[in-house]
Amino acid sequence: MQWWGVYACLCAPVAFLCTLISAQLLQQQTCRLIRPSRLPTVAKEGNITLGALFSLHDAVLESELSFTSQPEPAQCTGFNFRTFRWMQTMIFAVEKINRDSRLLPNITLGYKIYDSCSSPLHALRTAVELMGGREEESDGTECQGKVPVVIGDGGSTLSLVVAHFLGVFQLPQVSYFSSCACLSNKKAFPAFLRTMPSDFFQVNALAQLVQHFGWTWVGTVAGDDAYGRGGAQIFNDKVTKLGACIGLYEIIPKNHAPAEMARIVQRIGGSGTRVVLVFALEQDAKALFSEALKHNLTGVQWLASEAWITAAILTTPEFHSILQGSMGFAIRRAEIPSLQPFLLRLHPSSFPDDPFVLQFWEEVFRCSLQNGSKGVGSDALRPCNGSEDLASVKSIYSDVSQLRISYNVYKAVYAIAHALDAMLRCVPERGPFPGGACPDTLSIRPWQLLYYLKKVDFINELGEETKFDVNGDPVAMYDLINWQHLASGEVQYATVGRFDEIRSANLEIEEENIIWNGYQRQVPVSVCSSSCPPGTRKAIRPSFPVCCFDCILCAAGEINAVECATCPPEFWSNLKRDACIPKLVEFLSYGDTMGMALLAVALLGSCATLVIGLVFACKRHTPLVRANNSELSFLILSSLWLCFLCALAFIGQPTAWSCQLRHTAFGIAFCLCLSCILGKTMVVLMAFKATLPGSNAMRWFRPPQLRAVIFLCTAVQVGICGAWLGLAPPFPRRLMTRESARIILLCDMGSTLAFSLVLGYIGLLAAVCFLLAFFARKLPDNFNEAKFITFSMLIFCAVWIAFVPAYVSSPGKYTVAVEVFAILASSYGLLLCIFAPKCYVILLRPEKNTKKHLMGNSMTEKRF
Repeated sequence: MQWWGVYACLCAPVAFLCTLISAQLLQQQTCRLIRPSRLPTVAKEGNITLGALFSLHDAVLESELSFTSQPEPAQCTGFNFRTFRWMQTMIFAVEKINRDSRLLPNITLGYKIYDSCSSPLHALRTAVELMGGREEESDGTECQGKVPVVIGDGGSTLSLVVAHFLGVFQLPQVSYFSSCACLSNKKAFPAFLRTMPSDFFQVNALAQLVQHFGWTWVGTVAGDDAYGRGGAQIFNDKVTKLGACIGLYEIIPKNHAPAEMARIVQRIGGSGTRVVLVFALEQDAKALFSEALKHNLTGVQWLASEAWITAAILTTPEFHSILQGSMGFAIRRAEIPSLQPFLLRLHPSSFPDDPFVLQFWEEVFRCSLQNGSKGVGSDALRPCNGSEDLASVKSIYSDVSQLRISYNVYKAVYAIAHALDAMLRCVPERGPFPGGACPDTLSIRPWQLLYYLKKVDFINELGEETKFDVNGDPVAMYDLINWQHLASGEVQYATVGRFDEIRSANLEIEEENIIWNGYQRQVPVSVCSSSCPPGTRKAIRPSFPVCCFDCILCAAGEINAVECATCPPEFWSNLKRDACIPKLVEFLSYGDTMGMALLAVALLGSCATLVIGLVFACKRHTPLVRANNSELSFLILSSLWLCFLCALAFIGQPTAWSCQLRHTAFGIAFCLCLSCILGKTMVVLMAFKATLPGSNAMRWFRPPQLRAVIFLCTAVQVGICGAWLGLAPPFPRRLMTRESARIILLCDMGSTLAFSLVLGYIGLLAAVCFLLAFFARKLPDNFNEAKFITFSMLIFCAVWIAFVPAYVSSPGKYTVAVEVFAILASSYGLLLCIFAPKCYVILLRPEKNTKKHLMGNSMTEKRF
């Protein structure tokens, strides 16, 4: 209890003192800065003031902090003419809007511009300065800052710092050069918008470029900041998904340490990649290429990010040897009318209070505006006399041929102006805020302006639409730039392609206009391993990226991919082994040599048969023809003619009807022919038997009986063929094997038994004919026909006995060719052996075609 009492006694006076202080603070409801600003500023008063951040210097020299006195202002070094042009473009756009009676009528725009000196810390200082020391009053109301919106900053790293700070207050920020994809995150940066496309689209375009030219072994070098690391990582991920490999990935240190820069250059030279993407700011890219010059690094095709593809500091002659042919994407170029005269208006006498104009003048003309010359000795600058003329000096500041970022600044100013115009034109009770409220135009709230900025959608006087998507990003459109050196020694930014996010075919490339590194017209090759030649497959090397491999020969019937893939049964690999093509269909066709030869032989045989038939018809009254039973002779000739013609059914692509026709027609035609020959042989044999006393055998072999024998013998074959067609007819079949590059199209027999019966029955008839003719071969006669039938049957049997093993062993279309050859050979054997001797006598030895000669001394006249 004693301790609590002592504690209460001590706290009572403190509480009383706090109450007095609080009451005093409540009476002072004002916002004030701790100290006045000492940062260089370019400002102009207006009804509405726009804040802006530009990195007019490339570096900042921070003073040492002793913590015993107020630190001195930071000193910025390395004046950047390009960024100064961007700043002047903003002023140009503001003044142009102020003169426009249609946009923001009766409203004057002002501006307050700070130099962020390419330093995140300095950028944050200037952002706090633009906020005007924003605080909250004791009653909860918000003290008004100096600006409702900020244009800038340039680099992504700078914008990240500023956007984090401004986002807390929902103060809109419109950047003209920050492209990091991370800034599209609206949860982290709710008030950030930009007229510069996100790196996501630029990297997508670069990945498509790599894929288009077939580069699979690519190097990446990035700056050590959010822009470089973020863009390079997205690029590496995208090209890896497209099948390429990253041969090296290096980070350029911000301090550009010589040892580390030398190691990076040596790593590039030893990586084997011929295509290297440098995703960095122009200062980092310059440090890398300066080191590359020291090590004489050549033969590398450099890909550029948009940060340095049009950077003037790299177009000096010293870099021509290594950067010629460099390629990269830059945002679309535009022409801003009347901008160049506006840029050339500057003069120190016209802007005596502008610290940046004075410094710019000294840098351009290398003179001093101070009373005394700057520098010491040979570095001393001459005094400026005021007669200098900007138009007479060629510099990146006055060059308006490559207005890209300047155009982004121009669009940012106009986007803000259109948002403000929409706010001012709000109709009460129809506003976008709760209850239809409109924004307070007398005291613009940043969060209200942010709402209107997100809704901006207009077409400027150049015909281009300006709007922001849900992430605050514009539509991505790029030009593909190729560095080409002119004869004059200057660098030309040749546009050799385009990338448009809206188009279905995003990337368009004019390959014929590209000049590659080394003044080459041929696309450079950048691969870890060359593509496998046709017929080989890739074999990945252990512990190497997938782009590094060896080539192993593929087996026949396979195509090369990551692994050799077997073609489907109906397909075969092409000669290059890179695609499966339909197998060649093989059959005995009229087009190949063998088919044409067999066709000619068949037609010749059929014509010869017709000729012989014509000879017999013309000489039918001669003794020789009459003695050989002209009726049977004509029937044999007709059946032989059919045998020759049925060979044609075996030639050509097999179909259902041709498969059924060829075997049945062949079987029936030969059966008819052999039945007739059998009848003729029996007549010859019986004719001599009938000459014996008391024999009446010939009455059983008169024409009606012979016709019956021929009909019965042929009917048996017809019955076999009919059963064959009815139960299991032949049909076309495709014979495919994975080991063959051809599909054999043949006729499947349907029933092997039926085919065997057809051949067996023909063989039976041939054997009977041969035996009967053999017995009658020595019968006395000047023209013994049995002798010729014996020879014909001998040839017939020999052909068909040889046919069986040849038919079984022949592959593909040769199987059919063997069958056709057997048909033609046996038909020719019958035709020549039986009818050739008769034609010889009829046509060439007519003196022997007499009854006396045929009868001989021992024969009586007998008609067969």
